[in-house]
Amino acid sequence: MERSPRITHISWGRMEVEGLGEGKDFKLFPGGGRPWDWGEHGTRHDPGIQPADVQELLDHGATVVVLSQGMHERLKTMPETLRKLADARVDVHLAETAAAVEQYNELTAIVPVGGLFHSTC
Repeated sequence: MERSPRITHISWGRMEVEGLGEGKDFKLFPGGGRPWDWGEHGTRHDPGIQPADVQELLDHGATVVVLSQGMHERLKTMPETLRKLADARVDVHLAETAAAVEQYNELTAIVPVGGLFHSTC
């Protein structure tokens, strides 16, 4: 199993990820990750995380997905996104960003985990 990169720092508007450096928002998965560009699939705080946003996590073999809701929990997740993950039989964890990072980092050692992390709002 390829391990997912750990998040080494989180603060308002800034994250640091093993092997990827720093950025604002990240899409992480077994074996790597990249900055999360919300414009790629038209993601906005409302209606939230799009089904297409999680596809790359599934494509890289994530069996557990952690979705951050932002530092003030303003980032929503579309019901269609949750259905897509349920249909793929993936365990999903939704949490405020700092809690999501903690949960994700714990999971990197034990399962193929993916995550979407938003460091503001």
